[in-house]
Amino acid sequence: MIADSLFNQRSYKEAMGIYQENYQSGIYSPSMLLKMAFISEGIGDKESAALYLSKYYDLSPNPQTITKIKSLTGQNELVGYEVSDGMRFVLFLVEYKEIVVGVLSLLLIVSLIFLWSKGDTEARFFWPSGLLITLIFLINNFLKGPNTGLVTGSPTFIVSKPSAGGELIDLVEPGHRVKIRSSKDVWYEVEWKDQIAYIKKEKVTRQ
Repeated sequence: MIADSLFNQRSYKEAMGIYQENYQSGIYSPSMLLKMAFISEGIGDKESAALYLSKYYDLSPNPQTITKIKSLTGQNELVGYEVSDGMRFVLFLVEYKEIVVGVLSLLLIVSLIFLWSKGDTEARFFWPSGLLITLIFLINNFLKGPNTGLVTGSPTFIVSKPSAGGELIDLVEPGHRVKIRSSKDVWYEVEWKDQIAYIKKEKVTRQ
């Protein structure tokens, strides 16, 4: 990969340009995110470094990543990084979505060739192919990772209603993560400590 070669040659600016294009297109790997975080921290952009590490944590949860994000953001405790076993499985499927779809498509082709070679026309022989078609459709159209955002504003008010008159729930510094439920004008409706809350969009960077 050209970007990795540039990174190894310490041509970080050029490598970062390619990495960012891939990231915006949704093409990234854990190693790429770590390299982006390394470059961002090197140029003093701790906000971006924390963002890439947060995304890396989704793909490879580990205590060391949380420790590094705390160091970058100056936080002692971080909210929003809990990842269940079920969510880790979903994130795994999202990361390897193209491969999964490719394998299922290959199995579909094999099953159709088998049916054609056997000359089976009864409906009961078609259920494996139908199941594969359904799985491919569902994965292509509905398999998505969590819609999360990183708090990047300082300070950030978390309120009970999408208005200036909303009751203050929390006042936080950058580094925390929220699950975004929907968008309402200049506000995001988010999940914060097991409750519904609102944060101004300008204070959150979507992942």
